[in-house]
Amino acid sequence: MNHPQPSERIVVGIDGSDAAIDAAKWAVVEATSRDIPLRVIHAIPERRPAENAGDESLDIEYGEAALRVAYAELHATGEPVKIETELVQGPPDTALIRESGRAAMICLGSVGIGPVARKVLSSTAEGVAKNARCPVAIIRGVHHGDRPPSGSIAVVVDDSAGNDTVLEHGFREARLRHAPILALGAWRWGLGEIPYDQLNRRLGRWVNEHREVHVQPAAARLGAAEFLANTQEPVQLAVVGDADAGDVARMVGPLHPRFGHTGCSVLIAR
Repeated sequence: MNHPQPSERIVVGIDGSDAAIDAAKWAVVEATSRDIPLRVIHAIPERRPAENAGDESLDIEYGEAALRVAYAELHATGEPVKIETELVQGPPDTALIRESGRAAMICLGSVGIGPVARKVLSSTAEGVAKNARCPVAIIRGVHHGDRPPSGSIAVVVDDSAGNDTVLEHGFREARLRHAPILALGAWRWGLGEIPYDQLNRRLGRWVNEHREVHVQPAAARLGAAEFLANTQEPVQLAVVGDADAGDVARMVGPLHPRFGHTGCSVLIAR
């Protein structure tokens, strides 16, 4: 039997929110498919000796309760995954970036970006997205009463040096989630036409290796964030590269969607 290496685990940040639980459940599928553990952490503030010890006790009590709830929710899925839980110290973004050095993927949740939430996401999820040393998944939570996420896996396709990594993750997610791929041709020229020749060249190998995955082309000449902020296509997950890590907030979408657009989860592949 192959035993996972220390770096082979999916790490999820838990803060007690439903969105974080949704992200952990999404991550269960990742961990199960790879046969590696799921590590669930909650970050508590570091305190100086002179600060109120009672506040630290409350932080620990809250963190332990959040981890217990997360463990129970994940155990209830019935998936055969090893679940590790731990309280860690430091700001959440710092803790997750530190974890990324020995993780296969970092996952955290989001419910959408409002005027205040955008600032929070900017200092946490966007910081992790930009600075983590492994792939980062920011999972758009399912609102109460909503159906589970459905739709395509949107994958950026261009001629950048790291695009094969994006395509590898995109096709893997499409197979794992039993979803079609929306191939976003991101060549920045023309009047919105789909760059079929470039798409065919870039996708040829991947389509041949994954014939069970349906691929639909789309023109995204202004970039993935612009396309996803305005499309009416149902997208459950966008797979992008480092160049798009700074646009996570736009891709996750608004807290109160208009015109039926609800945003999507985002996976930064690296």
